[in-house]
Amino acid sequence: MLFPYIGITDFMSFEQVARMLTAFSAHKQPGSDRRLHVGVMMSYKTLNGIETKWAKAFPPKETIASIFGSDETFNCLHYADYDHTPNLWDSLSRAISYGGIGINAVQLDMPWPDPGQVAHGIHTSRRNIEVILQVGKNAIEEVGDDPDEVVRRLEDYEGVIHRVLLDRSMGRGLGMDAAALLPFAHAIRERFPGLDLVAAGGLGPQSINLVEPLVMEFPDLSIDAQGKLRPSGSALDPIDWDMAEEYLIKALALFGE
Repeated sequence: MLFPYIGITDFMSFEQVARMLTAFSAHKQPGSDRRLHVGVMMSYKTLNGIETKWAKAFPPKETIASIFGSDETFNCLHYADYDHTPNLWDSLSRAISYGGIGINAVQLDMPWPDPGQVAHGIHTSRRNIEVILQVGKNAIEEVGDDPDEVVRRLEDYEGVIHRVLLDRSMGRGLGMDAAALLPFAHAIRERFPGLDLVAAGGLGPQSINLVEPLVMEFPDLSIDAQGKLRPSGSALDPIDWDMAEEYLIKALALFGE
């Protein structure tokens, strides 16, 4: 099994990373192997300089390597493409290159990408990194909200991905329904005991308790937060780093770490 993490997505500078790492290290229990996940967003459009409403919400691609400047954090590029654009392997390889030498993982924010394209993109990038597959709202609906069908789809990704992220909110701040995610988590863990589980969806300083039913069943669970780390709840607005710090402290307490 891999180390678990507590994630924040939408870092824009290394100064923000340094602040969160200080808070995380100060409140983490001795002996815990849980790490701070530093999530940075990129999309097909921002990769290729195409106009998008997210242009100001995502950091310039040229600055991502500097955000991934700490070797104490788990540095993850979240690459979003919900339009099934062609030649995913090439886009993925180019996106990963902007992570520099500090990148540890890439998260695929897209419904059921072609596993061969993913594998080819990782190979072409020449980076030894983890791959996290987001199984989000669209992906779950595509298989009829059926945990067994999710597992069948995941069989195509064996040897390609390392973690599965269950996320019905997908950055929109929608509150997590942990009870609805439990059947999917159990089915995945039973069929793929080597795949690590991640959960996200509307988590923040005032809603971290929503994930507790999953934590009780899966103490090695990783989590990520995005939309609820700003007062507006919109990922188009900057993160409130006081809220983010409070979320980290409460999350560590929830895990007993």
